[in-house]
Amino acid sequence: MNLHPERLVRWAVGLAFAAASTALWWPVPGIGVQAAVRIMDVANVQGARSNQLIGYGLVVGLDGTGDQTTQTPFTTQSVNSMLQQLGVTLPPGTSMQLRNVAAVLVTAQLPAFSKPGQTLEVTVSSVGNAKSLKGGTLIATPLKGADGNVYAMAQGNLVVGGAGASANGSKVQINHLSAGRIPDGASVERSVASPVFDTALAQLDLKETDYAMARAVAGAINAAKGDGTAMAVDGRTVSLRMPQAQQDRVGFLADVHGLALEMEKPAARIVLNARTGSVVINETVTLGACAVAHGSLTVTVTTTPLVSQPNAFAQGQTVQANRSDITVNQQGSALIHLPAGAQLAEVVKALNMLGATPQDLHAILQAMKSAGALRADIEVI
Repeated sequence: MNLHPERLVRWAVGLAFAAASTALWWPVPGIGVQAAVRIMDVANVQGARSNQLIGYGLVVGLDGTGDQTTQTPFTTQSVNSMLQQLGVTLPPGTSMQLRNVAAVLVTAQLPAFSKPGQTLEVTVSSVGNAKSLKGGTLIATPLKGADGNVYAMAQGNLVVGGAGASANGSKVQINHLSAGRIPDGASVERSVASPVFDTALAQLDLKETDYAMARAVAGAINAAKGDGTAMAVDGRTVSLRMPQAQQDRVGFLADVHGLALEMEKPAARIVLNARTGSVVINETVTLGACAVAHGSLTVTVTTTPLVSQPNAFAQGQTVQANRSDITVNQQGSALIHLPAGAQLAEVVKALNMLGATPQDLHAILQAMKSAGALRADIEVI
């Protein structure tokens, strides 16, 4: 078959366009498909929770970056107490310059069902005015719970994710140097009793109050384990009937945690972060028809240094003064009509028409809510 060169080029371009169109419109696996939500993602078993631990200790071995004892007397007192426990008694009136020691607070999380001998990761934070904890070693520190009992002992070398240097008044620092972590730095000394498996009755606590979610959790459990196994008590609590045999209860909870849920759409909500200016809108937020005009007012103050110098024979003094120029610029905005939107994409498109920054969106969204055009709950964090 003989083809004209021009026809051959058109035929090749047509094939390429068809291939590109197929690649663009062919459904990609995983896109547009909502991931399955398990019960363990939305609920916790009552009684199976972690506990916070805290302790006060000393970090030693610092390279001259420890506390200044003149401003942190508790560091000197702590060192004296530690030396006395080790059998070292200092003469009265001894002045210590502890540049290599820093007083710290040690915190950790004691997971549920932790047993003596297991290790925990601890966080060490400076209490005084230490410049850096890099290269330091935490000496044995008891970690206590809210009841005052010791549940773990912490000790080890700190890992500080930062660096810094200073000389002649200049300073360079990367990340934070007054806090660090010790992987597996604490050993559990006492376990916390948990009543989860003492009886055949258990309770699931939802992470958020949602009646539809509680009903969905109870329905999924009854469908898998039989009617009457679970019952939604309120919008945040689901009661469970576990097997009578205690050895079967762990497997029962494992099966319940892995059950998939048929999620309903969440309540319409907009979250505004007043510190960072972030705006998060979920998929159920809708926008009614409204008209919006948004402008900004900018005040600029410019200071220019001036030097007033007298004549050569005036016997005056040279004086430095400042001249300030203040300008006010108000940028107006035309009245823009925003159509009613039923999907998140339409709401975002309507807001982008205004060209507003995240800080401006705070005022716009709250004004829309007050006008009744925005169907969502606004939460400011």
